[in-house]
Amino acid sequence: MTLYGEKSPPADDRPTVQVTAVTWPDDGPEPVTTGAAGESNGDPRRVRRVRMLLAAGIAGGVLAAVAGAGAWAYAGDVPRGTSVLGTELGGRSRADADRELRAELDRRAATLATPLKVTIDGRSAEINPADVGLTVDVPATVAAAAEAEAHPVSRLVGSRTVEPVVTVDVGRLDDALRKVLGDRAQGMTMPAITYQGTTPKVVQPKPGLALDPQRSAEVVRAGWLAGAPVTVPLVERHPATTPEELDRLVSELAKPAVAAPVTLRTGKGSVTIPPAAIAKSLRFSADKAGKLTPSMDVKRLRAALGDKLAAIEVPPKNATMTISGGRPVATEGRSGQQLDTAALSRDLLAVLPKADGREVTGELKPAAPELTAEKLAGLGIKERVSTFTTRFTGGMASSRSQNIATIAREVDGTVVLPGKTFSLNGHTGERGYAQGYRDAPVILDGKLVPGVGGGTSQFTTTLFNATYYAGLEDVEHKPHSYWFDRYPAVIESTIFWPSLDFKFRNNTEYGVLIDTSYTSSTITVSIWSTKIYDSVKTEYGPRRNITTPKQIHLEPGPSCIETNGINGFTQDAFRVIKKGGVVVKREKFTWRYDAEPRYVCGPKPS
Repeated sequence: MTLYGEKSPPADDRPTVQVTAVTWPDDGPEPVTTGAAGESNGDPRRVRRVRMLLAAGIAGGVLAAVAGAGAWAYAGDVPRGTSVLGTELGGRSRADADRELRAELDRRAATLATPLKVTIDGRSAEINPADVGLTVDVPATVAAAAEAEAHPVSRLVGSRTVEPVVTVDVGRLDDALRKVLGDRAQGMTMPAITYQGTTPKVVQPKPGLALDPQRSAEVVRAGWLAGAPVTVPLVERHPATTPEELDRLVSELAKPAVAAPVTLRTGKGSVTIPPAAIAKSLRFSADKAGKLTPSMDVKRLRAALGDKLAAIEVPPKNATMTISGGRPVATEGRSGQQLDTAALSRDLLAVLPKADGREVTGELKPAAPELTAEKLAGLGIKERVSTFTTRFTGGMASSRSQNIATIAREVDGTVVLPGKTFSLNGHTGERGYAQGYRDAPVILDGKLVPGVGGGTSQFTTTLFNATYYAGLEDVEHKPHSYWFDRYPAVIESTIFWPSLDFKFRNNTEYGVLIDTSYTSSTITVSIWSTKIYDSVKTEYGPRRNITTPKQIHLEPGPSCIETNGINGFTQDAFRVIKKGGVVVKREKFTWRYDAEPRYVCGPKPS
């Protein structure tokens, strides 16, 4: 019974023990005796005290038993009755549980190393668990076992199973599964907006079926310990930009952007940006998730505007380096003034959706040269590393010789920074009449015909050899179809705008200076840098698969150029690079030359 107004005793979180009432046998009234002090030995209150003491003794015994069982149930870090992989870890400390689990995994080592059979979209393969990082995380598993919930009674008589914590390298697993899937994956069709002239062209987004790395890892982790084949699902992935959003971009930006010109105003004058230039520079780029984002490509805008910006901007000029008195000398460049491209891109995007007020203000900012004299002087360009010379005929009066001299002047003094790749086509651009090149013989469709820029292949071969003997990395080159004895076999290169290029990479930690010079009969290219190799030499294999030229008669005329014919052959050339007295690189170059026909201008004799 609760008495209102009195405080209740504090709660006790110990388990309640039910004590069964004890009934004592009643043999009738006990005799009453009188003690010396006259006390009654048959006092009923004394009987009750005896009974209470007996009951307290029994209850105390039960409580002691319960307390002992509780201590046993709570012994160790892991609750009793807890098992992992069929191994009892309950009642153990974390350290003991860790050792026991590792011992169990050692016993299962052969099974756990068995290749896992996986199936993806009907294709099956086996994956080695070690290759994808499949393993049981023992500390994490023991921690999970220690934290397993267990009611006090469950600790005494219950049991529980804790699943092991399995880890996998998601990236390596995804790579392995992609190899299994092969070309079965159906990539998303990314949304796109491009321009044909000034008309927007749209590619609607479509979902694809692909692996989901996290989902793949989930099913592989679950199936590995079971030892059963695993079916990895493909999930449908939708591009982030929906068809509705794509249509909105077209109606609100792509179409109004090219509806009228934009006026660019600066402190040095104004430039009109026509719709065609806007169409060439407004880009809609989709990321990997298919999110389409508009941006202005100011580099493309500059190209589309051509010389219109020349009256406004002053381009910066890089520092230069020349050879004077047998040593490299740096000359400081100059700063320029150019439009703030980030602000221009932002402001143009803001006005392109508008029908009116299509004006932006361009801010001219100082533009420092990329390469200063100080930086140039610190690139380690201090000595001539290699040089190569080829000879030509005709003197400087011939168109072919003039083309060689023109391209040599364009390349002279070029500095290639460490790690950068030099492209001859990228450096000179188109080599046409407007750039000062003339008609001279070129190889086209297997025969010599007049063509603008003939002779530039001789410069390309000379440059290729100079970089080759400097030990620089060959990125792209293509030898001629026919071998000409003015070039070293195999170690030579042609060039043709824009399809055939010559590229090399500066694979050193120093800058590279290309120095060119020519006479009326020679072209020389030297590479200046810091020498890092003892020597670079070429070892040739024997010529094989020799073929002889055919005789072909051509229609006489200005486009017909007669030749004597050259044998065809295959040959290997090995670039042998030594450093510290030992060979550190041996690179093989192989080329198959066709037999150049003997072209005769005129009909066959009857």
